[in-house]
Amino acid sequence: MADIHIDDYVDITDVVCPVTFVKAKVALEELDDGQVLSVKLNDGEPVQNVPRSMKEEGHQVLKLTENGDGTYELLVKKVGD
Repeated sequence: MADIHIDDYVDITDVVCPVTFVKAKVALEELDDGQVLSVKLNDGEPVQNVPRSMKEEGHQVLKLTENGDGTYELLVKKVGD
């Protein structure tokens, strides 16, 4: 699990819901199936909503890590439709 290859990175700490999910989703759509997106997001609404929304879209949430500064890193694997 430690050897997850991250294909792209997006920082959504500067936007608020619902834009957080939209921005993360757009970044994920640019990837190929099976690729991994790292999303930096804030505590609170984003960390509650974005992982759930990704799962609802059918993508695989691999890991959610607290960075210790009020932000989190979410690793999402793109799953094709």
